[in-house]
Amino acid sequence: MDRLTEMEAFATVVDQGGFTDAAKKMGISKSAVSKHVSSLEARLGARLLNRTTRRVSPTEIGLAYYDRARRVLNDAGEADALVTSMQSAPSGLLRISVATDFGVNLLSPILGDFLLEYPDITVNMVLNNRYVELISEGFDMAIRVGELEDSTLRARKLTETVKRMVGSPSYFDKYGRPAKIDDLNEHKLLHYSNQASGNVWKITAPSGEKRQVRTAGWLTVNDGQSLLNAAISGLGIAYLPSFLYAEAMKQGLVVDAIPDLPVETLGIYAVYPPGRFTQPKVRAFIDFLAQAFADKGPDAW
Repeated sequence: MDRLTEMEAFATVVDQGGFTDAAKKMGISKSAVSKHVSSLEARLGARLLNRTTRRVSPTEIGLAYYDRARRVLNDAGEADALVTSMQSAPSGLLRISVATDFGVNLLSPILGDFLLEYPDITVNMVLNNRYVELISEGFDMAIRVGELEDSTLRARKLTETVKRMVGSPSYFDKYGRPAKIDDLNEHKLLHYSNQASGNVWKITAPSGEKRQVRTAGWLTVNDGQSLLNAAISGLGIAYLPSFLYAEAMKQGLVVDAIPDLPVETLGIYAVYPPGRFTQPKVRAFIDFLAQAFADKGPDAW
């Protein structure tokens, strides 16, 4: 007899408290359940159940075997469900955490195309700039910009962006243009309010040395688009990723504050929980993003 069927018959008898209810649960005859259990006991050479006219209960050995058998049966059920889901069309709720600037400017405009392509998927996109714990906070995946922290999460690189210090021509006409990093101390800097380090810019000098600049400005805000708008208005210099400033730079609304400085390259990643199996809805969305951003990168936005 099939070993898994014997296990299932025995575990169901324990779960249901008897052969009659176990037979109803499994959709087979009572005698068939009894034969499966008897075969299992014969193969193991141990009595697994105490049988009386009123009730059936596991022996001490039977209880220990039940714990392991139930685990095996659960794993087998999950394996079957996995195969079924892999062959089915992507569906269900997809909960995503996305950095605000990226989500508003790049993901929102293309999200409709994804939903039209996969009508059985619904998306809950949460925009924030903090590091979320995917599993404990119930997210299926996240899109992160910049260096990834060490973790057990899986990651797929979608593209890259660069960061530059930009300001409007009118600002530089009025206040002069910085020639080197130290000159930034004499300028108005526009800051992100959600940086853990506060109003500090970490900049790479031409020598490769990492420098930190802390200078007050007229505006601190937790939104990159607002910083870009402020820079365009002539309020100061903003330090932004290229997916925010690229179009404004093409139009001449902003220019590179110190062109001779090395630019900081940042990866843009889709991260998702570990495991050999990736849910179809997650895999579909990541493939969609990889295709959508295939021709994007550094200054091509």
